[in-house]
Amino acid sequence: MLNQPFAGRRVAVTGASGSLGRALLQALHQQGASLIALTSSTTPLALCDSAGQPIPLEQVCWRCGEEEALRPVLANCAVLVINHGFNSHADRSPAAVERSLEINALSSWRLLELFGALAAADRADQPRRELWMNTSEAEIQAAVSPLYELSKRLQGQLLSLRSLDLAGPKLRVRRLVLGPFRSALNPIGLMSAGFVAQEILRQVHWNCGLVIVTPNPLTYVLMPLTALSRWLYFRAVSRAAT
Repeated sequence: MLNQPFAGRRVAVTGASGSLGRALLQALHQQGASLIALTSSTTPLALCDSAGQPIPLEQVCWRCGEEEALRPVLANCAVLVINHGFNSHADRSPAAVERSLEINALSSWRLLELFGALAAADRADQPRRELWMNTSEAEIQAAVSPLYELSKRLQGQLLSLRSLDLAGPKLRVRRLVLGPFRSALNPIGLMSAGFVAQEILRQVHWNCGLVIVTPNPLTYVLMPLTALSRWLYFRAVSRAAT
């Protein structure tokens, strides 16, 4: 049980068909989680553990804009990992702007609100739920993709703002700030998705609310300062709805 901290917990991961999504599902399986793979792909997702045995999981197909349809799925989840994303690279067309904002920022925000509402309705004696959001270090640094940077910064800002109200005794919010890893979005990433997934779970085990995995030392300095300054600013100039 010591090696399976997620034993008995249902964990849903968006972007499950991507490199990091698959790696997270495999790593979470090793730690005892019951898995739900949320993906836009209709191709069956087949994963194997280190021994080559199939990993049991429930695959749910969904599309950005259909977050409310996931309510029955997420109602019984202990952890939601918001991991889906889109990189338009050099494209700055109106269509690329719309798709970047919808997938990277607005869809993540809607899932945050949905899961926060589910957590708020939990009984006081229920275990606290967790939401992990992958915002990327593009929140604070160049990613050689203007729309990726803009949409990820909006995603991070919304997470900081809404966490003031949604995070609490019933919901633990963790921000995943990840450097370049190899994936379809970034085929020349410096880190492997498997390494990143293991490091995420290691820092979650340490109970870090700000999880940073990157080879860039500046991120370890700038991101905590950015998160703190946002928290102070948003808390000072905004208020919860009454």
